[in-house]
Amino acid sequence: MDISVVISIFNEKESLRELVSGIRENLENASLSHEIIMVNDGSTDGSWEEIRALADKINTPVNQIIKGICFRRNYGKSTALYCGFEAAQGDVVITMDADLQDDPKELPELYRMIKEDGYDLVSGWKKKRHDNKLTKNLPSRIYNATARCVTKVKLHDMNCGLKAYKNEVVKNIEVYGEMHRYIPFLAKEAGFSNIGEKEVTHHKRKFGKSKFGMNRFVNGYLDLMTLWFLQKFGKKPMHLFGVWGTLMFLVGGGITLWIIIRKLVLQSRMASQIAAQGFTDIKLRGVTDQPLFYLALLAIVLGAMLFLTGFIAELISRNSAQRNTYKIKDRF
Repeated sequence: MDISVVISIFNEKESLRELVSGIRENLENASLSHEIIMVNDGSTDGSWEEIRALADKINTPVNQIIKGICFRRNYGKSTALYCGFEAAQGDVVITMDADLQDDPKELPELYRMIKEDGYDLVSGWKKKRHDNKLTKNLPSRIYNATARCVTKVKLHDMNCGLKAYKNEVVKNIEVYGEMHRYIPFLAKEAGFSNIGEKEVTHHKRKFGKSKFGMNRFVNGYLDLMTLWFLQKFGKKPMHLFGVWGTLMFLVGGGITLWIIIRKLVLQSRMASQIAAQGFTDIKLRGVTDQPLFYLALLAIVLGAMLFLTGFIAELISRNSAQRNTYKIKDRF
């Protein structure tokens, strides 16, 4: 089979018939065999019934074009894509949104870029968007700029739902939580570094309303930081916590020693002056009267806690059943 189209669906009943029609028309015109895997992510508007109706109309005993998967509740787009990836059998797997904002006319060219140009993954770039500029376009630009900086994957639109993959890519990555935003980075970390980009057409939403609000950008940044940390220090937590813990402990300990030694030196000098000149009213500031002393103690305590955190995390990592996870490209 040439193409598997994976679609995550959440309350998009009105769009499904037109979406399926557009996909089939463009792929059949290009003579590409295909399947459409529709994952119903806990819809409450009758989307699943519409998927069943489309399957009954289109599928035959010999050729099952539409395959449906229905969740009992809403689990999120990442889980829906992961489930769709497991079921995909096509040489090229293409994901797209169900809201008709992605154009099915792009599918044959995305397929060609994977098969002929040799890309592992091709991501769409909605250069000209038909969204609200203030609430979506501007935050999206900032978000993508940050993502490029952190992940080192040079894509203009990391979160575009229209993407094409070699089948082996989707079989070797695990999409979980909200990590569907960072599939190109997950693919890169799995060894699939030939990542391309294609400018795609973006349409206005025809039916319903967007399922994403401003909170997705906040969550996106948090997920980005989590992903970066797990990829960099997930297998070696002591390299982060141990270094910073040791540094804070040494700085705090050094300051504490300096304060105590300074007090002893000043006491010695004062004793000499008292003996030589007969002063009796000279007082020294106590060690515990200095705010710097307590800041130093805080640094010592935090340093010890960070070091122990890294040590415990290292023990957990070394005893994990998945401590030696790796992907084999070929063998003989």
